[in-house]
Amino acid sequence: MTYYLLSEAQVSTTMRICSLLPSTTEIVCALGLKENLVGITHECDYPQEISDVRVVTKSLIDHSGSSSQEINRHISEALHSGSGIYAIDNESLEFTNPDLILTQELCEVCAVSYSQVEESVRTLSGNQTVLSFEPSNIGGILDSIIRIGKQTNTESNAKTLVNKSRERINAVRSKSSDSLRKPRVLGLEWLEPPFIGGHWVPEMIEIAGGSPALGEKEAPSREITWEQALASSPEIIVLMVCGFDLKRTVEEFNLLSESEFWKRYGGEIYAVDGSAYFSRPGPRIIDGIEILGEIIHPGIFQRTKEPNAWMKIN
Repeated sequence: MTYYLLSEAQVSTTMRICSLLPSTTEIVCALGLKENLVGITHECDYPQEISDVRVVTKSLIDHSGSSSQEINRHISEALHSGSGIYAIDNESLEFTNPDLILTQELCEVCAVSYSQVEESVRTLSGNQTVLSFEPSNIGGILDSIIRIGKQTNTESNAKTLVNKSRERINAVRSKSSDSLRKPRVLGLEWLEPPFIGGHWVPEMIEIAGGSPALGEKEAPSREITWEQALASSPEIIVLMVCGFDLKRTVEEFNLLSESEFWKRYGGEIYAVDGSAYFSRPGPRIIDGIEILGEIIHPGIFQRTKEPNAWMKIN
């Protein structure tokens, strides 16, 4: 996948950055600021060069070996009880001595909450700047890149990255417009219970030349019934499970494939690496748009993405 690591020689800042989101970690590195990263989350896994950066968060729920239904139940119980899903290691955060902390207010299931960050920051010595992000569309994702660029004295790098991203988006939009066919596409962000992809996902589908089934642009992901999914008459279903790579998505589908819905559904089914290309509002969302182009209009888009990005599973 395309990854813009801009020259670190362009970066003049000595700022110490703690990123509490996988997406902002990717943005920071794409701006050439990897060496400025002093803290990341337990879910930050890209690019590989961040493997030596201190991890300052942890999950309070062990999801290993759990099905999507079990994970959903664990999370619902934790939220209902007020026990939380994630925790910040305040000692590790203090050790990183950050100047800039990047966090979010978009989803309490996806990362540590803004209120948790506020509580932890109050325990730190010195002065910190906290930037919070909650993009609901692709424009907002690109704006996040610009905001981080301005805050870290890498605005030129940020503008370059955004311009290249817009060029790629426009290229997909232009090619997909060559087809008069706009197949109905259902993006599933979770499988049991089913959740439709929200926020930027319907926009991604439209750019790639599809018509979103059920999903509304900029609206949060929401739970639906399998009856609603079937009634939406999707020609294509894309399994873009939040937090799952391609391998785990296929494994989860195989557990559910004998259910009534999947027996009745007669359209195309694709699985993607949702964690990398759809769930995180960062630079690789553009790769997600290109993946959708390859899935929705294979006669127009030649496949360029590697095998672990997406596959047809029926």
